Amino acid sequence: MSPIIRAVFAYWFLLLVLRLIGRRAVMQNSPFEMILIFLFGGTMIQSVVGEDRSLVTASMVVLTLGLMHVLVAWLKVKSPAFRKLVEGTPIVMRAGNEWNDEALRRSRLHVQDVMAAAREKGITREDEIELAIFERSGTVCVIPRKSQDS
Repeated sequence: MSPIIRAVFAYWFLLLVLRLIGRRAVMQNSPFEMILIFLFGGTMIQSVVGEDRSLVTASMVVLTLGLMHVLVAWLKVKSPAFRKLVEGTPIVMRAGNEWNDEALRRSRLHVQDVMAAAREKGITREDEIELAIFERSGTVCVIPRKSQDS
């Protein structure tokens, strides 16, 4: 019965902490939010299933991680240099008629990956792409070329 009571406590405690640190962490928009969620789960599961783990200690670790996340979010708001350091910057993959081969290589992407994102917007040919950007969130944003008829 003890693991069940611990699991109930862990669930409500994690829900409370996630609400306190804000919605962005729950949305998992960046690798840092994903790391935070995994650390929370990994920390709490030890206290739920392990008989020799302290639920209070796990709760304190989760609370500390949550506060660190709030601190990092605050520093990102206050310092553009810090934000750039921890989040990176968008990377242009294609501009005009040219692919940026170096940016593709550094990002470990292929033209086919960018074209997959383009097809989601109804773009089927490379020459229909005005701009392709690898965003900080890990998504590829494709801006179509304006048609010559308009």
